Amino acid sequence: DFGRSSELAFVVEPSDDIAVQEQPLILYCQVEGIQPITITWRKNGAVIVDSENAFMLANGSLYVSRFQRVRGDGSSDEGEYDCVAQNHYGLVVSRKAKIQAATMSDFHIHPQNAVVEEGGVARFQCQIHGLPEPIILWQKNRMPVNTDNERYTLLPKGVLQITGLRAEDSGIFHCVATNIANVKFSREARLTVSGAHSTAYKDPMILVGPENLTLTVHQTAVLECIATGNPRPIVSWSRLDGRPIGVEGIQVLGTGNLMISDLSVQHSGIYVCAANKPGTRVRRTAQGRLVVQAPAEFVQHPQSISRPVGTTAIFTCVAQGEPPPQITWLRNGQILETSDHIKLKNNNSTLSIYGINQADEAIYQCIAENSAGSTQASARLTVLWAEGLPGPPQSVRAETVSATTIQVSWEEPLQNTKEIIGYVLHIRKAADPVEMEYQEAVSKSTFQQLVTDLEPSTSYSFYIKAYTSRGASKASEVTVVSTLGEVPAMPSLSIKVINSTTVQATWEPSFKLGQHEGFKLYYRKVHLSQYTGPVLLPSNITVYNITHLDASMVYEVKLLAYNQHGDGNSTVRFVSLREAMERTVLNPPCDCMKDEQNNKTSATGIIIGIHIGVTCIIFCVLFLMFGYRGRLLMCKNVQEQLSTPQIPRSQRSTAGIVLNGAARRDRDERDLNGKQLDMNELERLFPVSPCQEQQDKGMTPARSPPAAHHDTQISTLPLAEFSIVEEQPDPPQRSPHGGSPAAPPHGPTNEG
Repeated sequence: DFGRSSELAFVVEPSDDIAVQEQPLILYCQVEGIQPITITWRKNGAVIVDSENAFMLANGSLYVSRFQRVRGDGSSDEGEYDCVAQNHYGLVVSRKAKIQAATMSDFHIHPQNAVVEEGGVARFQCQIHGLPEPIILWQKNRMPVNTDNERYTLLPKGVLQITGLRAEDSGIFHCVATNIANVKFSREARLTVSGAHSTAYKDPMILVGPENLTLTVHQTAVLECIATGNPRPIVSWSRLDGRPIGVEGIQVLGTGNLMISDLSVQHSGIYVCAANKPGTRVRRTAQGRLVVQAPAEFVQHPQSISRPVGTTAIFTCVAQGEPPPQITWLRNGQILETSDHIKLKNNNSTLSIYGINQADEAIYQCIAENSAGSTQASARLTVLWAEGLPGPPQSVRAETVSATTIQVSWEEPLQNTKEIIGYVLHIRKAADPVEMEYQEAVSKSTFQQLVTDLEPSTSYSFYIKAYTSRGASKASEVTVVSTLGEVPAMPSLSIKVINSTTVQATWEPSFKLGQHEGFKLYYRKVHLSQYTGPVLLPSNITVYNITHLDASMVYEVKLLAYNQHGDGNSTVRFVSLREAMERTVLNPPCDCMKDEQNNKTSATGIIIGIHIGVTCIIFCVLFLMFGYRGRLLMCKNVQEQLSTPQIPRSQRSTAGIVLNGAARRDRDERDLNGKQLDMNELERLFPVSPCQEQQDKGMTPARSPPAAHHDTQISTLPLAEFSIVEEQPDPPQRSPHGGSPAAPPHGPTNEG
């Protein structure tokens, strides 16, 4: 009970009850708090006056001497009772206790005669309504059924199941219903067990499946499921949502009935009964919904608080239950009505009282209620008030300065002004709730305040409080004034050239445009003073095409927004159609088809070029290879030719024949034997050959000794000069012995 009102609170509250006709009834109520405390009782909201039939006991409880469901005057003792307690701090009301008379109706379902073969299943049912819920027992042949027999199953709702029937199970059955109001007997039904047990195959079948049930936490649920078949089916249970049923508080009655004890909200769900043929997947199912309700209970109680005048008081009351409870607030026992300074939020879980004053001091109650029950909690608001505080500021005035500024002025209070340390100006849009209010502090010597950053064309409310070190004064009178209207802001504007005679103006309204009524568009040639326009455009239009323009001119385009307060500032843009068209000519638009064809042609050309280049490279390589091979053959031929000494014509006959003959014999032998010329012999006869000079770079050629029989010098020719096909005189060369230069002899030339 921590946090509840210590000034006045309930210790015991009346609870729901079922009363017996003509029997006494006591409803309990116990209150604690600061005396004196007055207790009264109400029934259905009306105060109960002490009488011979109903009066209050000394401990605050209500005593009803002879409870009657219906009295002679048509009244009834049934109804909703509550206890009301009051002291000088306030008033609290207890939870409502529902009082009903104990009753029992006639049976509306009686057991029926049944003929079942041996080994089968028999089921009898009785059904009767009553308060409290009747207890139903079964009798066979006027004797109580033996519940120790495991083949007999009695379910709480008046069902008798008999499995594995035998001949001795035959008899006459009836049920007996009992509660505090009465005892009643049903009609009788005969059970006949016929024949021997059949061995023929029968598919599994559910005779009776689970019913939909709505119960309260801590009660017991019994979900019935009885199945037949041959062979005898196996009954199993599951939840449709796949969650496990669990084992705690779970029990199977008979051959397949599910009993869940001490219900909780988590047990709510759809339960599936399945009858399976043993060893197969053949099965039959039935399902029923179980709803578990929970009475409302508090998770967080409201706390008693003390607040100075002019501040805000907040009470929080959080309750849970199934279904979710509805929360109602009372103020001193009366339904709390909301207003500008009393607000309920978060599904009534939060009570806020703004700008509290002495009239708000009371006991506030939170009542949580759902279909399973109700509960209440209370808390007290104490408003702190000091003696000698200043009175409210006087002559509060507010004057509009501009669209966003208002000046507020006031005069000091009439009394107790010496202790004032400052003022607080409370500001709020007139259309906003109180919680949207904000404040501005002002020094004690200042009696006016310029309030800025307000919204145009908006009404604001203002009031003032004077503050001392001991608290605040009462609020001044509230004054309401509106700011001036404001013209719209400048719209953004862009110009796009469509063609040589048309431009397109596009704009976006500013978020500060306000309640604009539309736009005005002007345009002109820059060398003219007169505008064309205005073109009036509604507020939802943001694009406009200006046509029939001169392609050779520069134009000025102007756009502004307007509303009921006037025209806003304009946005100006310049556009030259000539320059735009020239840029278009210099940068023509893309001919996509043509470019695509060109791209294809270029790609083909590139591929062909690559092929040609590769072919050229191959030919060059082959050319170099064959050229080099040809030069090697040429060198060999030159060597053969140079192996013959060059002599004057007059001396060629004998020597040349001999040498040439030798050369021919050598070639013949090389051709016949496949051997190459003896290079050592050539080097001995001719110290330097052109091919060897190329191959052996950097080597100085050796000089041969002079001929024994003549003074002829043998010349050597470089490989590059073997393209000459005519005889030409060689430059004179100096004799190795220092003689005068001798003209080289002319010999026949080989084809290169």
